[in-house]
Amino acid sequence: MSILDRVIQTLPEVSRPAQKQLPFKEKLKWTSITLVLFFVLGLVPLFGLGANELQRFEFLSIILGASFGSIISLGIGPLVTGSIVLQLLNGSGILHFDLTKPEGKAKFQGIQKLMGIFFVLFEAGIYVLMGGLAPEPALAGTTTYMYLQAVLIFQLILGGILIMFMDEVVSKWGFGSGISLFIAAGVAQEVFIRAFSPLHSVQNPEAYVGALPELFRSLAAGDATTAGIMLASLVATVTVFFVAVYAESMKIEIPLSFGRVRGHGIRWPLQFIYTSNIPVILVAALQANIQLWARLLQNWGYPLLGTFAGNTPATGLVAWLYAPDVMRKIITGSLALQDIGAALAYILFMTIGSIVFAWFWVQTSGMDAGSQAKQIMAAGLQIPGFRKDERILERVLERYITPLTIMGALAVGLIASFADLSGALSRGTGILLAVMIVYKLYEEIAKQHMMDMNPMLRKFVE
Repeated sequence: MSILDRVIQTLPEVSRPAQKQLPFKEKLKWTSITLVLFFVLGLVPLFGLGANELQRFEFLSIILGASFGSIISLGIGPLVTGSIVLQLLNGSGILHFDLTKPEGKAKFQGIQKLMGIFFVLFEAGIYVLMGGLAPEPALAGTTTYMYLQAVLIFQLILGGILIMFMDEVVSKWGFGSGISLFIAAGVAQEVFIRAFSPLHSVQNPEAYVGALPELFRSLAAGDATTAGIMLASLVATVTVFFVAVYAESMKIEIPLSFGRVRGHGIRWPLQFIYTSNIPVILVAALQANIQLWARLLQNWGYPLLGTFAGNTPATGLVAWLYAPDVMRKIITGSLALQDIGAALAYILFMTIGSIVFAWFWVQTSGMDAGSQAKQIMAAGLQIPGFRKDERILERVLERYITPLTIMGALAVGLIASFADLSGALSRGTGILLAVMIVYKLYEEIAKQHMMDMNPMLRKFVE
């Protein structure tokens, strides 16, 4: 047995349930407990934190399932990064795991966990040592400052490990995966607060934080402009939800049959959004990195990528890659030609970026026609009416996969950019993530637990 195998076997893990299929109530209980714990941890502040430079990238916290400044500031970032890196290494052939065998799956999952732990340690150090989450600047250069840095790193590592085990609890004892659950929970929390919160805004003490209470207040006060802005935000959010659900439900089903068993076959589904929301996540990450480097260059006196006015991009490349609130500007009558140009540039950036990243992801993650053909052949399936040949199957799949990759990525980019430009209650990327996660969760529950759930809940799901 190799050293790597021994390390994998000694890693702590959440044990699986004794029974193969848990009842609906049991899964609901563990999912609810984990979700409540996630929200509680998001309210626990980091001890010794002085400067929270990550607050300006608050939109990234939704994608990462994080709460910057709390013990879960890392969120699911290390787990997702480790998983993506390993998927790319496996898909490109640099590493090879036989995922058709239990031993190959166990080794893949073990290495994935090791990479997750590595990125927890790495990102915790980067966040603190690079000044993203740092002690009070006045203590810089003192022993107390170094001590507080170590304490902050320890807290971030602890939060990252807790998120890892919570993800395992949900994956083995609940619905879906913890990673998906935390993302959907973060988006739902933001949308709920921005839609219904009765608290007053800090910037305008007379206004409410929630769009719905503010809509009624502005109507009562005769403020048609504010009422129109709030109504547009609510309508845009609902529209994005429905369009995303519709796009997620679209798919092409390729009929396949078992070569040795006549009369028996299955349908191989290919989703319209073939690469899911991976492309738009990568585009959002690229945008965040451009903003980060632009701010660093501005602080160093070399604003090569543009400048900021507060936390808002003002000039240069970052301003052209920033989504203006077009709907608000139309309602207030302040829409300028530059805003239209910035909106078009943002749409092009999101759509072209999504297509490029989708194509790259398909080619490197094992979702291309050749890899899918091998998977189908390994399962003993073939297309009825065609000779059982991997090359023929690959050509048939190529007719569907290439157009779906491009059109699905284009649709995702357009939906996300529409949400950002129309002033929806959350970023388009976050809404897309939440809709796709909840839709897949709905499909899983409807498929596995339709018979053992409460009759009233069953009617709702149906």
